[in-house]
Amino acid sequence: MFVRTASERDLETIKTLLAETWHATYDAIYGVERVNEITAEWHSLASLKARLTRPNSEFLVADDGKKIAGMAFAAATSDGKALVLHQLYVHPGNQRAGIGRLLLDEVEQSFPEARTLRLEVEEANAGAIAFYGANGFVPVGATANCGADQSGIPALIFEKQLG
Repeated sequence: MFVRTASERDLETIKTLLAETWHATYDAIYGVERVNEITAEWHSLASLKARLTRPNSEFLVADDGKKIAGMAFAAATSDGKALVLHQLYVHPGNQRAGIGRLLLDEVEQSFPEARTLRLEVEEANAGAIAFYGANGFVPVGATANCGADQSGIPALIFEKQLG
C-alpha cells in the first residue's frame, strides 16, 4: 500500500469508499437515511472535486495499484501554523492494517511548518477515538456541528502537537 495525491480519476472510487465506510460506521448511530443524506451532500463528486484544488491542502489516497483502501484530506490554517484534518477514512475491509497510520504520517509530513494538527471525531465513534488517541491526539473540546455549519452532529475536538 502506498500513499499518493488524489486525482480527478479517483473521485468516483473515493465517493464509494466514503459511502461504504460511513454506512458501516454511522448507520447504527444516525440511521441509514441520515447517512445517505450526509454522504450525498458531503461526499458528492462536486464536493470532492473542490478539495482537489483547495489551496494549502492535501488530498491523499492509500492505493495498492488495484484498489484505493483509504483517503485523507487536510488543510492548513491561513497562518500555516495549524493543520485541520477534515477527513481520514479507511474502508472497513482494510481497517487495522496500518493504512490510517500511513495516511496520517503523510498528512503530517506534507505540512512541515504546522505545529498543531486538529480534528473532529463523532462522540460515538469509539474506533476512531481509540485510533487518534493511540496516535498522540488528546481531546481539547467539543462542537455541536461537526463537519459543517449547522450539521447538528456533535463531535469531540482532538489535537496533536507537531514538530
